[in-house]
Amino acid sequence: MKKNSFLIILIAFFLLMAAFPLQAARIKDISSIGGVRENQLIGYGLVVGLMGTGDDVKNGFTKETIANMLSRHGLSMRDRTLKSKNIAAVMVTAILPPFAKTGARIDVTVSSIGDATSLSGGQLLMTPLRAVDGEIYALAQGPLVLGGFSAGGANASVTKNQTNVGIIANGAFVEREVKYPFGQDRKFTINLFQPDFTTATKLAATLVNTIKGIEAQAIDSGTIAVSLGTSYESNMALTIAAVENIDVSVETVAVVVMNEKTGTVVMGENVRISTVAVSHGNLSIQIKENINVSQPLPFAPRPTEGSKPVADRKEGTIVAPGGQTVITKDTAVNVQEEKKQLMVIPKGVTIQDVVMALNAIGVTPRDLITIIQTIKAAGALQADLRII
Repeated sequence: MKKNSFLIILIAFFLLMAAFPLQAARIKDISSIGGVRENQLIGYGLVVGLMGTGDDVKNGFTKETIANMLSRHGLSMRDRTLKSKNIAAVMVTAILPPFAKTGARIDVTVSSIGDATSLSGGQLLMTPLRAVDGEIYALAQGPLVLGGFSAGGANASVTKNQTNVGIIANGAFVEREVKYPFGQDRKFTINLFQPDFTTATKLAATLVNTIKGIEAQAIDSGTIAVSLGTSYESNMALTIAAVENIDVSVETVAVVVMNEKTGTVVMGENVRISTVAVSHGNLSIQIKENINVSQPLPFAPRPTEGSKPVADRKEGTIVAPGGQTVITKDTAVNVQEEKKQLMVIPKGVTIQDVVMALNAIGVTPRDLITIIQTIKAAGALQADLRII
C-alpha cells in the first residue's frame, strides 16, 4: 500500500513538472508595462510639538521658516529674536503610485535636516509635495510614528533605532493626477527588467500563441511591442491582466559574482568551465623566539676586576652578589608549504559538477575567488566575472 502511494505521488510530481515550463516566470515578475510607473514627490516643512528636542533656530533656515509661517498667519516676526526648541525643519518624501486618483492617500517619510535630536511626538504641518516638474501633487500633514526613542541626562543617554526619521501612514492626500496616454491606440509595450534577446523573442512568441487576436514583436532585447487587432473585443485592462499572468521561459546569462570582503561566491546555472588543471597551495612561515635565562649558583664568586666589582656593561646582563645572570634569545624559523596535488577539473556540464570539482580540492570561499579569477585569466571560464 505504501509503495503504491509513493508511485502515485511520484507520478503526480512529474505531471506537475510537465505542466509548467522549466525556468518559467510570470511576465509581471520579469517586466513592466511601458509608461506605468511611480513618481517621486518631495517637500519642505516643519514639525511642531517636540519636547525640547527640535532645531536650534540659530541655524538660519529654521528661523526663516518659522518667520514665514507666522507671517502667513498675520504675525510679523521679521528681524526678531526667535527661540524655540519645539520645532524642527524637515524634508518630506513620498511615492505617488501609478493611476493614483485625486483624494487617494499615500504614505510619507519625514526626515530632519537640522540639528534636532528627536522627532518623537512631533506633528507635521501641512506640507505641499512637488514632483520634478514643480507642480504640487499631494499635501502631507499628521502625527509622526518613529519606532524608536531617545532619552538621557547630563552624563549618559540611551537611543533605540533612528529618532530623526519618522513615517506618517496615509499622511498625504493626492491633489493632482498623472495623466497616462494608456491604451488610446490599442497598443502597449512590455519592458524586461533584465534585457535578453532570447527571452524577448520567446515572450513575443508566447503571447501570440496564447492570446488570439493580438500581435507581439520583440523590438530589441528589452522591449516587446504589443498591439490589439481590430477583431479583438476585450478592453486594455483585461488584456494586460491576462498578459501579466502568462508564464514564459527566462534565459539567464552565465555570470559569476564574487565579494572578496565577505568571501561570497554566487554562480549562475549556465556557468561552464573548460577542462583545466588546478593546483592551489599555501605557504606558511612561522617565526618563534624563546628567551633563555642562565642563573649561576647562589655562592658563585662575584667577578672582580682588581679590587673593584665589574660594572654592568652588556644589555641583558645582571651582576648579582652571588654571580652573573645572562639572558639569551633563541630564534626558530619554520617554513611549511602546503603540498597540493595538481588536479584536473573536467569540463563542467552543470553548476553542480563545477562546485563538486572545486570542493574536491578542498578550497575555502576565499581560495575559490582566487581560483576562479585565475581560471578566467586562462580563458577556461565561460561566464561573465563580476567582482563587487
